[in-house]
Amino acid sequence: MDQDLSRQLAERVHTAQAAGMPLRIAAGNTKAWLGRPVEGETLDVAGHRGIVGYEPTELVLTARAGTPLSEIEAALAEAGQCLAFEPPHFGDAATLGGSVACNLSGPARPYAGACRDFVLGTRIINGRGEVLRFGGEVMKNVAGYDLSRLMAGAQGTLGVILEVSLKVLPRPAAEQTLALEMDAAAAIRQFNAWAARPLPITAACHDGERVRVRLSGAEAALRAARRKLGGEVVADAEAFWRSVREQSHAFFNGSGALWRLSLPPATPVDPILLQFIDWGGAQRWVYSEPPPWEAAAAAGGHATRWRAGCHAPSPSGGEGRGGGAVFQPLPEGLMALHRRVKRSLDPAGILNPGRLYPEL
Repeated sequence: MDQDLSRQLAERVHTAQAAGMPLRIAAGNTKAWLGRPVEGETLDVAGHRGIVGYEPTELVLTARAGTPLSEIEAALAEAGQCLAFEPPHFGDAATLGGSVACNLSGPARPYAGACRDFVLGTRIINGRGEVLRFGGEVMKNVAGYDLSRLMAGAQGTLGVILEVSLKVLPRPAAEQTLALEMDAAAAIRQFNAWAARPLPITAACHDGERVRVRLSGAEAALRAARRKLGGEVVADAEAFWRSVREQSHAFFNGSGALWRLSLPPATPVDPILLQFIDWGGAQRWVYSEPPPWEAAAAAGGHATRWRAGCHAPSPSGGEGRGGGAVFQPLPEGLMALHRRVKRSLDPAGILNPGRLYPEL
């Protein structure tokens, strides 16, 4: 049932701020396992839901944070449109607010853009219990600091997301996925060669044995691209890319600590680590017990511990989290900047404290 709980949620935050009580923001809880554990009273925003506005001709959708992703995607599909950044769900209860707060994107990320790139505006509750609006519903709407996009990836540490306005895009007229046999090193070279050519690629990965590359666009463009790329057509391509996006692919059932590495696409492959290469080489999933922070930083990227256990993401949020640091340690100067931003929006430090770093 659609309803606006802005006033009730703001009062809860204001009361918690006055009492110095930490709050753990939750809705669908499908991504509660990502990041560090948060101790605090639960602020449930799942009931704050509903599509507030949708203008297909303007390519803009505005919805409340607790709105299920499935509901949003169904409304877009009826108009032949989509969320081009392909947000992972990790469970049927996934919501818009959680997806934006975690800034998660699927296989199309390097070709269409990240979740953050599609955020036009937000309404939030800051740590004082004040309702604030940033941005708007058009692309060029910001003068000064773009605080709406700052909410993407903050995981609730800077504010409780109430509403998000997103740019949406038309669904491709046609799609086709090709499979090519090659090793990981050859895949990296191929990904970077393709990136320099005008090809309608919207996803490219290597699963340890073969490359799969997705083409999207007009039928004629797909036929021309296939002649250039070669390979075999993948029969159930939609299911394959869903398994990559939702991490139900067999690779993600491995044991040990799973790390996400964000790297320059041309970074050479580590021959020792078991890995899944996505985003045309820019995202590497690896199993490693020692944190690969130094290696990632040396290559010009960073690493995030995705899970410490031996199973795929758990909607309950408990399985596989383990202890210890999750995100790449920040230089002191950058951490100082993060602290100042946190203090300006959440001076009492009550919103998801410690979710990203103990200092925040």
